[in-house]
Order: sequence, then structure tokens, then C-alpha cells
Amino acid sequence: MVKTVIPKFQVGDVVEMKKTHPCGGREWEVLRTGVDFRLRCRSCGRVVLLPRPKFLKGFKRRTGGAGEAGDPPSG
Repeated sequence: MVKTVIPKFQVGDVVEMKKTHPCGGREWEVLRTGVDFRLRCRSCGRVVLLPRPKFLKGFKRRTGGAGEAGDPPSG
């Protein structure tokens, strides 16, 4: 039996999506998580709201942000 691991996301993470945005950018900053994901394009600043399944299908990799191990703890 194969277990699928669903990555955890935090506000402030920077993610790369499979498809490019019309402006040419692939990197997005996570502004909100939950049932829907609110993302801001790092190239043009456009904010979009994606349902979780659509976000997970288009997600390629995490490129930085709040989820990095090297970041100092906040608080």
C-alpha cells in the first residue's frame, strides 16, 4: 500500500507552479491556506484564489519562504 504525503503549507511560503502565469512568472507567495489558497504572483502582484485540489494539482515545488528550515523562529 502506497501512502501519499500531502505537503503542509504556511502563509509566507513561496511556491513554484507547473504552469506559468500570463505575465511569465511561476513563483507565487501563499497568503492564505485552508479549503482555498490565496496566492500572489511574485512577478506582477496579481492575487488569485484557488481551491485546494486545483492548487495541489498545479503545485511543483516549494522554493522558499516561511516553511524553510533555515528561517529563525518567529515570536
